Amino acid sequence: QVHLVESGGGSVQPGGSLTLSCTASDLTLDYYAIAWFRQAPGKEREGVSCVSSSAISTFWTDSVKGRFTMTRDNAKNTVYLQMNSLKPEDTGVYYCATSGYGCYDKPLQDLYDHWGQGTQITVSS
Repeated sequence: QVHLVESGGGSVQPGGSLTLSCTASDLTLDYYAIAWFRQAPGKEREGVSCVSSSAISTFWTDSVKGRFTMTRDNAKNTVYLQMNSLKPEDTGVYYCATSGYGCYDKPLQDLYDHWGQGTQITVSS
């Protein structure tokens, strides 16, 4: 069965950095777009960013532009979200998800067929 395992979550002070990883088993990520979604307490899940199968990155959340970077390492079957200059409003549960139909900024079931377990990011002083 397909599993997406996320790591790198935790607590960090404002201005700090974290890197999230999403590693797949029983699935070759080369052929998928991979998106990161996040859900803050009391808010709906929102699309943060996505990297296409051709390694083109898209950032949907305006506040993360210039601070977050997505990369993919197909040899390791892993994608990364590098988060710099973290702010308290970045706090939430982050999920990676795969799409066989390209990137889309909504967590639609018919597009994103595999999801990671979610990892908590807390940015506070």
